Amino acid sequence: PPRLASSSPRPSSVTMGGKDWARAEGETDREMYAGWIRDTMGPILLMVTTPMFMMIVYHTVSSFNGSLIECFAYVFANPDWLLPFSAKTLWVTPLDPEAWRMIGAFMVFELLLMRIVPGKEFRATMTSTGHVPVYTANGVQCLFISAITFIVLGYYGYIDPTRVYDKFGEILAALNLFALIFCTILTVKGRYFPSTADSGSTGNAIIDFYWGTELYPRILGWDVKQFTNCRFGMMFWAIGPIAYAWKQYAIKGYVSDSMLVSVTLQLIYVTKFFWWETGYFCSMDIQHDRAGYYICWGCLCWVPSIYTSQSLYLVEHPVELGRVLSLTIFLLGVLMIWINYDSDRQRQSFRRNTKAKIWGKTPVKIDAEYVTTCGTKRQSVLLASGWWGVSRHFHYVPEILAAFCWSVPALFENFLPFFYVVFLTILLVDRADRDDARCASKYTKYWREYCRLVPYKIVPGIY
Repeated sequence: PPRLASSSPRPSSVTMGGKDWARAEGETDREMYAGWIRDTMGPILLMVTTPMFMMIVYHTVSSFNGSLIECFAYVFANPDWLLPFSAKTLWVTPLDPEAWRMIGAFMVFELLLMRIVPGKEFRATMTSTGHVPVYTANGVQCLFISAITFIVLGYYGYIDPTRVYDKFGEILAALNLFALIFCTILTVKGRYFPSTADSGSTGNAIIDFYWGTELYPRILGWDVKQFTNCRFGMMFWAIGPIAYAWKQYAIKGYVSDSMLVSVTLQLIYVTKFFWWETGYFCSMDIQHDRAGYYICWGCLCWVPSIYTSQSLYLVEHPVELGRVLSLTIFLLGVLMIWINYDSDRQRQSFRRNTKAKIWGKTPVKIDAEYVTTCGTKRQSVLLASGWWGVSRHFHYVPEILAAFCWSVPALFENFLPFFYVVFLTILLVDRADRDDARCASKYTKYWREYCRLVPYKIVPGIY
């Protein structure tokens, strides 16, 4: 799932809607008051550097032969290149009409699909304020409609898919501008026009903008995070690599086996995501992380630029792997994606029926109790069998290895294709730490018992 590197701010407490808004369920005072540097300077640093690095990745591919070393050598020799108003700058114009037309058409198309494509109603977990998020589970249908429409329109000449690659710098610049304005609107909306009681200000304008002021914002009936996270960010993760493969064919006359393996694995992963989309609606991204720069800018800008960087790089750096190596990488990648999916499926199935056998055995579980921020006692069941008995976050292991499999077809001439793998590893380790800290405070003695049964956090026997 899509995410931006987190400084994990813990804002000061504000009570709205009967809820201590700044305190997510299970968070402690020590976590909330983590310090001025982490809570204020961390978000500022990320908001300054992430748009800059997004553009650096683009220029690395377009101007520096895919070499981050060459790109950073140029930056050190010409530091004014990083400044927006210098004579030569990395900041591409955000006002290119063609880029805005492509972005607008894509957004309108996905918003329409969200509304008109039929799907089952899905009700996510009730919040501590009593709000039950309701979604239409039509992600897989929308994915296939989007991909087929893009390919058919391109094949018959109604659109030129290669323009996504040609105008990618302008697209990123326009998305950055749009996302910054959009996050500002969301910050104001959460403070003064919230969709639910799960909203409010921390009193710190920087954290409000970065972390968000509202958990489940809706605009004109559309769920904001379902759109930014799933129907824009993740949907572009499918469309972008297809466009890059199209561009490689246009300039090379063929699609390399490395591009084919990388793009196919990414498409399988994205399809898996939309198949499991209702599970994502119950994940940390949706149930804990608010709609601010961290989530919304990340899905609108970081996902299109960084998550697809392997296939972007391969356009002009094709590698011929050969049948044996291509098949080996592909099959390993499919296996990793399946394990990642099966672990999530296993937990979802267990929540529906806690008595069903897992791997042929009665599941080991802990019946836990916790108290919400409103003082209500609730029950939960912690699974300590199957994949969830291997380690507490074992599903991160195949996710990282799957990312490696769709990056390694570029081989090792340059580091850029592997940046996403490194980023994802750091992100998921931080995410596991945050999740463990929250669960320890939320479930107290029950979590200690769970950690006794499942002692390793991510990698069994190591960490």
